[in-house]
Amino acid sequence: MSDSSLSSLSGRTVLVTGATAGIGYETARQLAERGATVLLHGRTAEESRAAADALVATAGSDADRLCTYAADFARLDEVEALAHKVVAEHPHLDVLVNNAGMAAPERHTVTADGNEIAFQVNFLAHYLLTCLLEPALTTEPGGRVVNVSSSLHRTASIQWSDPNRARRYSRLAAYAQSQLALTVFAADPRVTAVSVHPGVCDTALLPLYAHEGVTPAEGAAHVVRLCDPAAEIVNGAYYDCDERVDPAPAATEDRTVKRLNKLADLLVDRRTT
Repeated sequence: MSDSSLSSLSGRTVLVTGATAGIGYETARQLAERGATVLLHGRTAEESRAAADALVATAGSDADRLCTYAADFARLDEVEALAHKVVAEHPHLDVLVNNAGMAAPERHTVTADGNEIAFQVNFLAHYLLTCLLEPALTTEPGGRVVNVSSSLHRTASIQWSDPNRARRYSRLAAYAQSQLALTVFAADPRVTAVSVHPGVCDTALLPLYAHEGVTPAEGAAHVVRLCDPAAEIVNGAYYDCDERVDPAPAATEDRTVKRLNKLADLLVDRRTT
């Protein structure tokens, strides 16, 4: 699709998590270029503000259509506060892009909330945020969630009795588990959602995949396409770049979706109720 054929996203409001670098920053830039109001989330207020300033200075983005938010996803109380602030300031949200992510550390690490850090940052925080933003996403028909997932979800299994992987930890297995959970979550019926593997991109996560990758801008284009209401989506669909493909079998199982929701509710301390 050429730039000249891209539809305007004027009047649409999109929240992008992890918008301060990599695919998240490029997603925010491309959305802003097409006229969307973009809510940029970063781990700190300083990082969010710096990203917004960079978009204005280097990409010519309209500062009036950029809003900054901060929350450390390793702290669920900050995620909860973020959701409440977004709903208060933007009671109607067209799209939530669940992009923020991290590579699991070499050593087993548990957050202050008691969860393995990659499982919390990559999945549980997005689960909580999405559930709390449901009112804003469903005020009008057409609200959608785009989960930036990974092809590595196919290598994963969810350790139901030990999701923190305290008994047997591997950073790659922990990361893959978080991506499988995020992909399974897209099939939740509460809000229409899809998952997308944006390709192997040259970001901080590249060492998990390969030595070389495409630019973050190329990966972001696949995310932005799914934010466009002109792109018809089916709840729970999974895309490898622009191609819709079958996800791992677990991602389409109703039993797995329900079991994951039950586990996630428990691990986020039922803040969604």
